[in-house]
Amino acid sequence: MQKGNIAKLLLTGVVGGAVALGGNAIYEQTQGTSGTTNSAATSQINTVKTSVTTNTTSAIKKVSNAVVSVLNYQDNSSTSDIYSQIFGNGSSAAQSSSSGPASEGSGVIYKESGDYAYIVTNNHVIEGNSSLEVLLAGGQRVKATVVGADSYTDLAVLKISSKYVKEVATFADSSKLTIGEPAIAVGSPLGSEFANTATEGIVSAINRQVSMTNDENQNVSVNAIQTDASINPGNSGGALINIDGQVIGITQSKLTTTSDGSTSVEGMGFAIPSNDVVNIIAKLEKEGKVVRPALGITMYDLSVFSSDELAKLNLPNSVTGGVVVNSVQSGMPAAVAGLKQGDVITKIGDSTITSSTDLQSALYKHNVGDTISVTYYRNGKSHTASLVLNKSSSDLKTSTSSNSNSNP
Repeated sequence: MQKGNIAKLLLTGVVGGAVALGGNAIYEQTQGTSGTTNSAATSQINTVKTSVTTNTTSAIKKVSNAVVSVLNYQDNSSTSDIYSQIFGNGSSAAQSSSSGPASEGSGVIYKESGDYAYIVTNNHVIEGNSSLEVLLAGGQRVKATVVGADSYTDLAVLKISSKYVKEVATFADSSKLTIGEPAIAVGSPLGSEFANTATEGIVSAINRQVSMTNDENQNVSVNAIQTDASINPGNSGGALINIDGQVIGITQSKLTTTSDGSTSVEGMGFAIPSNDVVNIIAKLEKEGKVVRPALGITMYDLSVFSSDELAKLNLPNSVTGGVVVNSVQSGMPAAVAGLKQGDVITKIGDSTITSSTDLQSALYKHNVGDTISVTYYRNGKSHTASLVLNKSSSDLKTSTSSNSNSNP
């Protein structure tokens, strides 16, 4: 049995290196005249102004002043940014003088409190920084400090002076998204030179499981919104908004090509859902980091098993989704509650579990010290266990399996 993705795709974080376009960019300049007549012409040339207001223009107007560029300055040419190491983003900038940013991304102002305003962006946008600046929509550059960062969810919160802040974004309820509804990405593709670029598409899929390795070498499964709105390096940390101008997600990554380079992929970008973002940034504001409870298991998604293998699990026909426990770490909450290898977890509390991403999402809504109920099947029978989440992710042993997902 093959446990893993059927198609291996190359996932890139979309933080942009500082890109020098200069004379390499060629622009066609056009001129118009208003009510003038060329001496050699026989007709008058008039320009007509058309005022266009649509749902899309209104949505962009609502959020554009809250979307910023985030400039990551580093002391030397080396960088610990995992995206730069693997994909080369920002490599040319990192070798340039220290007067310019090593990389650039995007961010969203979501809160103003007294003299300060708060910005959410991606963790990989700020990794390795010696200092940070934010370029506001009005053109002002301000210093930024890191309030907190979380490499697991790839989110970070920055704080700046609220002096020049004109607008803050509002978050939508991402659980109410409809596949096919408009989605607009606003950010700084290729860096601040193209700040506040807007591209439009649709919500292509929801609850899309996207796997990557973060800067701590953890295998992370992100529950993402998929969109075909054009996303490019530099869009990382920017806003994905709905037709009402509300943030439905924070842009994070895109698929570019298959792992062997044989197939180029277009129109497959991903954003962290707003409900997950709101949960994480609240913790980052309060603690500066996220301490996550842990079950102490490794697991497989039920969906990767063949029909013959499913038959061995002796599950009722009604059970079509869940995660299969691969191993249980001694002394951790799952072991204490009696869970064993081969158990199939289908619920945490009232949340239905169909995949490891669902399990992580449900588990991480809780704090260390909480008590949760876990519903699982063993030998065809349903059981419910009460688990005390008295251990955190720092208590986990590193998984030795390359095929299973380590827990949560």
